[in-house]
Amino acid sequence: MEGDLVSEVEPVTATLTDDDDPFDEFNKLMGAGAVRTPYPFFAAFRKQAPVVKIDVSLMTGGPSRLLRKVPKELYMAVTHEAVSTVLRDGATFSSSGYEEMMGVVMGHSILEMDEPEHSRYRGLIQQAFTRKMQARWEAELVRPIVNKLIDQFADRGRAELVRELTFPFPVNVIAGMLGLPHADLPRFHRWAVELISVGHNWERGIAASKKLAEYFGGILNQRRQDPQEDLISLLAQAELEGQRLSDDDIFAFLRLLLPAGAETTYRSSSNLIFGLLTHRDQLDAVREDRTLLPQAIEEGVRWECPLTSISRTAMRDVELLGVKIPKGAMVAVNLGSANHDETRYENPEQFDIFRKPQQHMAFAFGPHRCLGMHLAVMETTVALNAILDRLPGLRLDPEAEDVHITGQAFRAPAALPVVFDS
Repeated sequence: MEGDLVSEVEPVTATLTDDDDPFDEFNKLMGAGAVRTPYPFFAAFRKQAPVVKIDVSLMTGGPSRLLRKVPKELYMAVTHEAVSTVLRDGATFSSSGYEEMMGVVMGHSILEMDEPEHSRYRGLIQQAFTRKMQARWEAELVRPIVNKLIDQFADRGRAELVRELTFPFPVNVIAGMLGLPHADLPRFHRWAVELISVGHNWERGIAASKKLAEYFGGILNQRRQDPQEDLISLLAQAELEGQRLSDDDIFAFLRLLLPAGAETTYRSSSNLIFGLLTHRDQLDAVREDRTLLPQAIEEGVRWECPLTSISRTAMRDVELLGVKIPKGAMVAVNLGSANHDETRYENPEQFDIFRKPQQHMAFAFGPHRCLGMHLAVMETTVALNAILDRLPGLRLDPEAEDVHITGQAFRAPAALPVVFDS
């Protein structure tokens, strides 16, 4: 698994600059450039009620374009208590609505499963995410990939960290986990982003879904005949109480893995780096005391979670914290708003790695809590340690103008131009 990928790893830059750029299209679809910060709007909603009804006639862009049909009624859970309540009650607030949203391109994935199917499927998938496997990925993939990327600019004294590090490293890691040939990585990444951009271009999203199934089908057949030490081989062999994953089960998970893993990890690591660069005292504190890294990572995803909202469907008429929600209504679960709830967090808009630790919602909560959260934290830890070790005097480029985090549904800085002592 280590050999070819680590020796040949290159930043995935061509896919950021093509004329027909699905990455740029997806970011724009999710509000990048148009929405600098949604948090004042979220705060206004919280002042109204813990759950607010949204006018569906206003759903003309952004995440709503991922829907195959606009819901008749839409509610948004915006306080920490409301979000927690929804996510803990999967019987009342179902994940099955994702079948209408993304199932047509993802397949029947864990994203849309409810109990008991969800637990059985998750139990099978979790066999590929053991501590032993993550320790191996850290040593054989994450560290070499991160350092290989930093090698390319460490002597330059300046870099653009999104393009040269935070964007390419998670997708390279996932490609290595899957055992994909390095030469296939750019098209694999492109297909994955075209797939989740199906609301922007339906035909291209459907075509990308088929291409990914055909691509993974060939590899899966090889791994069933000749298992390797990679994630696809582990999924092909996983068994729990006599149940195994079908080819379609595996294709659905693999289609989901890159947007769920690489997309969110690149954004969360970028957001954390931005937070530290714009709070130099906290950056210096972490540089001097690496035991602060875990709380810095937790604060980073609380302060700017990479994905601000997920969705559920009400399975019965229900009253949620005094608000009546009818059966069949869509409930937007606003993780970003919950993480900025002023009744739970003091000065929630501030980035503060020293704040009192409290449960946040960046990785969701309850049965559907992010399966890859420990992998994401490990990747970010490795990247931050390497940055702090190898880029002394790291600071935002003083010549750069207006560097900031942007987006509504998915949030990240478009660029992180930095200088350092080479």
